[in-house]
Amino acid sequence: MKPLIKRIFALTLLTLTALTAFAEPARADTFTFTAIPDEDESRLNERFGKVADYLSEQLGVTVKYIPVKSYPAAISAFRNDQVQLAWFGGLSGVQARHLVPGSQAIAQGYEDQFFKTYIIANTSTDLEASDEFPQGIKGRTFTFGSKGSTSGRLMPEFYIREYLGAPDEVFERVGFSGDHSRTIAQVQSGAFEVGAVNYSVYDNEVAEGKTDPAKVKVLWSTPTYPDYQWTIRGDVDARYGAGFTEKVTAALLNMTDKDLLASFPRESFVPASNADYQPIQDTGEAIGLLEE
Repeated sequence: MKPLIKRIFALTLLTLTALTAFAEPARADTFTFTAIPDEDESRLNERFGKVADYLSEQLGVTVKYIPVKSYPAAISAFRNDQVQLAWFGGLSGVQARHLVPGSQAIAQGYEDQFFKTYIIANTSTDLEASDEFPQGIKGRTFTFGSKGSTSGRLMPEFYIREYLGAPDEVFERVGFSGDHSRTIAQVQSGAFEVGAVNYSVYDNEVAEGKTDPAKVKVLWSTPTYPDYQWTIRGDVDARYGAGFTEKVTAALLNMTDKDLLASFPRESFVPASNADYQPIQDTGEAIGLLEE
């Protein structure tokens, strides 16, 4: 082979090698996830930073947790491929999967199969706990959590409408706290007389001494419904390699570290599917929260 031809051949080979190497990171991209901000942001960073480390080990790729400021921001990040995996509530998961065809619910907490909402009240109201829907909350000031929350908005509003009517018509004032911790704080302080809150967050805050049962109490608990779940985009296998969805699912289902699980808090994760959340979709459509 002549020297000039050899040099051209060598340069071509180097170029092809470089292009191949440059293309490889597409399969080794950082895998990102987020979570709906249902509690204080500092707690979320601590919770999900540990989860990112665990997933990095299990998946063999760099995994990063990206915090968001609101439920809609979590859905937007998922829709825009800023994150490929998200810890959603029931409603936000339904909304996200509707916007990103092919995305799947892959795992939920064991407890999420039997989720419920508490209606709580400031003890100064003299309202009493009951197994029946608390009719006495009518005419009071009432706060939901986030507008996109399943446990803090969707399900309690469904029952309020069933028993009393539209919230704006039956309460003196209606608010949206933004997350469950703030709902509890606002009811405990008396800023609102009554509110709707995720039962797990409430029970956890009482157990940790962050909520004072002498100032706020549970009036009623809704029937159970499916709620939080991990949802993954449908295009991750093409991006991270065949079988990647199954690897992520297995990593979540095999999460046994008590410290990691306690940060949710969940006993374990169990398989989930989009069909599990049909009741949430039906309820969201019924009260106008899934409109285009």
